[in-house]
Amino acid sequence: MFGPRERRRRKSHAHPYLSGNFAPVHRIQPLIPCSCTGEIPEELAGGQYVRNGGNPVTNEDLGRDAHWFDGDGMLSGVSFRRVGEKGNEVCPEFVNQYILTDVFLSSMVSPWLRTPILPSIATLVNPLSSLISIILCVFRTIFLVIMSHLPGSQRAIKKISVANTAILYHDGRALATCESGPPMRVALPSLDTIGWFNGKKAEGELVGEGGSGFGGDGLLGFMKEWTTAHPRVDPGTSELILFHSTFAPPYVHYSVLPSTSQRRVKVPVLTSSRLITAPVAGISSAKMMHDFGVTHNHTIIMDLPLSLDPLNLARNKPVVSYDPTSRSRFGVFPRYEPYNVRWFETNACCIFHTANSWDSLSINPSTGRQETVDVNMLTCRLTSASLVFSAGDIAAPTPIHAIPSSTIEDDQCRLYYYQFPLSTSQTPSGSPFLQAANQITHQWALCAIPFEFPSLRESMSMSAAKYIYGCSLTDSSFGAALGRAVKIDALVKVDVETLITRGKQNPPPQITGCVDTRNTAEILASQDPNDPIRLFKMPPGWYAQEPRFVPRENGNGEDDGWLLTYVFDESQLGPDGECSATAKSELWIIDAKTMNEVVARVHLPQRVPYGLHGSWFPEYQIQHQRAAARFRTLPLSKGASESVSSAWETWMSTRRLIERFLA
Repeated sequence: MFGPRERRRRKSHAHPYLSGNFAPVHRIQPLIPCSCTGEIPEELAGGQYVRNGGNPVTNEDLGRDAHWFDGDGMLSGVSFRRVGEKGNEVCPEFVNQYILTDVFLSSMVSPWLRTPILPSIATLVNPLSSLISIILCVFRTIFLVIMSHLPGSQRAIKKISVANTAILYHDGRALATCESGPPMRVALPSLDTIGWFNGKKAEGELVGEGGSGFGGDGLLGFMKEWTTAHPRVDPGTSELILFHSTFAPPYVHYSVLPSTSQRRVKVPVLTSSRLITAPVAGISSAKMMHDFGVTHNHTIIMDLPLSLDPLNLARNKPVVSYDPTSRSRFGVFPRYEPYNVRWFETNACCIFHTANSWDSLSINPSTGRQETVDVNMLTCRLTSASLVFSAGDIAAPTPIHAIPSSTIEDDQCRLYYYQFPLSTSQTPSGSPFLQAANQITHQWALCAIPFEFPSLRESMSMSAAKYIYGCSLTDSSFGAALGRAVKIDALVKVDVETLITRGKQNPPPQITGCVDTRNTAEILASQDPNDPIRLFKMPPGWYAQEPRFVPRENGNGEDDGWLLTYVFDESQLGPDGECSATAKSELWIIDAKTMNEVVARVHLPQRVPYGLHGSWFPEYQIQHQRAAARFRTLPLSKGASESVSSAWETWMSTRRLIERFLA
């Protein structure tokens, strides 16, 4: 192996994110009927739940650097097919497919590879990684990419994304995402891969706009294709809002894509426009940006002290580096004006996921027009970058500089509320109106329990939703200890409206404060029917994944519906902590209003590894997908060639030697 051989794992334990139910599966299934216990809600008929996650196809070297966020994208879905004479019965069907990215297809036709083509995030974040080892890893990837463009290759690597993070629906397309490239379109319900989406058209589509799309023109255009894994779809306008984080100034670009479909919900918006990779003003360095906030009228970019910058190597720092002595900055701007950013600063933190964002509106007495007076955002706020390291089985580094005692917080991840004032105030003379100072009005946690992987009722996104759902741990934290993996043993429903109101009436300390300070045991013991926090505790040994909400038709309240989540019973693990070939997962359908009843359990034909993000696709979305003329397909054989000339044989022999060396 080229480069990282000297850094092979010499630990007494298996990598926590390559073992147990984190270990990849290599069996793919077409749509196959599943048995079920309980009653499947009729609202699920014709729809499909799909979850994305990393599943490394090249996994022979278990001693390599590895990270939870690595791996080739694999989609695992349950489709609720209509059956019966009247189509009012449901047959659940399981399907899983690799996403056929350039990297995956190249790996499939490279028989000598023992480790993935791309460097592990663990290598990039490890403070013990030497400069030479990182350079060798990067050059190995570059050589393999170049090799893929030479004769004898069945698939050239043109984009390095593994599309392994999330999946969403916009304008007739289901899109799998990862921030190292553009979205990849897939077909529902089969989960077959169609092609890369460039903001105008996906590969394989007959109809669509021409042009360069996200990348634009120019030498560094490929970096503008690097799209957030968490684009947002406005439920009112059906616009898709995205950002693109790069290594070169201006570091962040921004896109707003309209929909050709009709608006489903009437909401007040400033205007309607289309932007493709417009620069965002005010960011001075490359950062690891995973998520952002979007309201109906504004966008919030998070410039946090977590850098993702190859130039860090010249500063004797890892490529990915966290500075707890620095500041967190939040840039708020009108949806169509990324040049008009107002920046708000606060203590250092990490945020990988936002739960919801919305505008507070008021009538300006001077103009008589409705204006945004505040922008509100709910996030999963981490007080350190420990998750980045523990997810790679790496000890978090000791800060180089002393952290001021006034900013030190316990290591935690909580559901957190920010309010950014945008209102104006009158001068002593009565006019004109002055802009409010860029000081955060409220910043505190809503609850003390660990909280991550947030979701909500999609129709309430960008509005003041009452409920947020998420994942919690009853005996650990999301910055799990070295050698341990994050396993979700509780699902949470939080009445954020009530807790925000309490926080404003009786404000906790800014930054470090918390509205509801109870732990999980105290919440589980509560008998209050109006408790703002409800926990669904998994049975002992069972673990869940990120839940997704499906509303009841004509339901009674915002929370009337169900949560869908994959679950796994770890009693199926062997004495060595590994899964047998017969281990299986289930899809649970949980009553979201009561948070105490599993109304149905779909028994899957195989296990679904603990993964990342998913979505619910209702029947009308599946029925209104855009037509596709071509699909990506698996190669017929690994490295097959029909040429028999001596020159070709010499080249292929040389190529195999190079591939073995780079393996």
